[in-house]
Amino acid sequence: MIEWKANRRTVLTLAAIALLAGCKVIPKGPKDTPRPGPSPMETLPSDKQRQRIALLVPLSGADARLGQSIANATTMAQLDTNAKTIRITTYDTGPGAAAAAARAIKDGNRLILGPISGADIAAVAAVARPAKVPLITYSGDVSSAARDVFVMGLDPANAIDRVVGFAASKGMKRFALLAPKSGYGNRATAAYAAAVRAAGGTLVSTQVYDRGNRSIVSAATRLKARGGYDAVLIADSPRFAAMAASSLKVAGAAKPKLLGTDLWSGEAAVGKTPALRGAWFPAITDARYPRFADSYRTRFGEGPYRLSTYGYDSVLLVVRIARDWRIGAPFPLARLSDRDGFLGLDGPFRFAPNGIGERALEVREARAGGVTIVGPAPEKFVD
Repeated sequence: MIEWKANRRTVLTLAAIALLAGCKVIPKGPKDTPRPGPSPMETLPSDKQRQRIALLVPLSGADARLGQSIANATTMAQLDTNAKTIRITTYDTGPGAAAAAARAIKDGNRLILGPISGADIAAVAAVARPAKVPLITYSGDVSSAARDVFVMGLDPANAIDRVVGFAASKGMKRFALLAPKSGYGNRATAAYAAAVRAAGGTLVSTQVYDRGNRSIVSAATRLKARGGYDAVLIADSPRFAAMAASSLKVAGAAKPKLLGTDLWSGEAAVGKTPALRGAWFPAITDARYPRFADSYRTRFGEGPYRLSTYGYDSVLLVVRIARDWRIGAPFPLARLSDRDGFLGLDGPFRFAPNGIGERALEVREARAGGVTIVGPAPEKFVD
């Protein structure tokens, strides 16, 4: 169970301060590109002044543009922080994640940032673990998390906990659930039950449905007939949620309050669907993202992928830890579980000892033509 709390103190980095103060990245040449990994016949020279960090992202294949965007963001973070004690080398996972990891280990890297695909984590970890090199992966696959595999991607349980806690703070005590018959639906069901208990509420009804047809409408009709709840979570995309919404409540009625998951974040349909108006859902804050995107365009001439902030924030984390990390020593793994966490472009984040990440999330409300923030993301964690 992931509990939502407000926070003891904020862990700041020089780069975060600079961004919040409005500083922009100043181009230092026609183009700053990430350092590529060496060719198979090359070996990186000895480096006694900096810690070696490997970035594993696709620079070829279908996801090459996303990988390049993350690599560019890590370059920006190094420049913004004037990081002199770390050296980040990029390895292409396009031809194979395991081969990229093997090359990174051979070159003496002490930490791996990436991969971005959950399907590649096991292969990378199998190579890195014998060398005692941990991973900070950009995937949201929490099933891959371990004591040496830290997941930066948003955990759905974290998101569900946030929106349930917010609803409970507004006086809602009785909750219901619509969930698909799927792996995601099963995880969402377990997370929702735990979140409701943690918030002091009662889960009074659950209905499941087959995805891919209109059975969600039938499930919503059954749920409405049961009644007796203040809020209902629809653990699916906005498209499926819209199909169920009109069967759950009368248009304009205050109750039941519709709740969504992080699957709703960034989806234009949320603000364009009348049936979803008034619904609450959790999301990573975008407060600092526009300034980052502007700085990225200044340097690289095009906009970043939204996921590239993970690359930037992972470097902020490493720079902070590197202050107390002796050159050539193994990465101080315990530091990743600091309960005060780290501050990044996407707000505060931290890791549990089991490798699962937790983020400070905001709550948004769907309104005509768009969304608005009704529950700002806390600025820090507190236990």
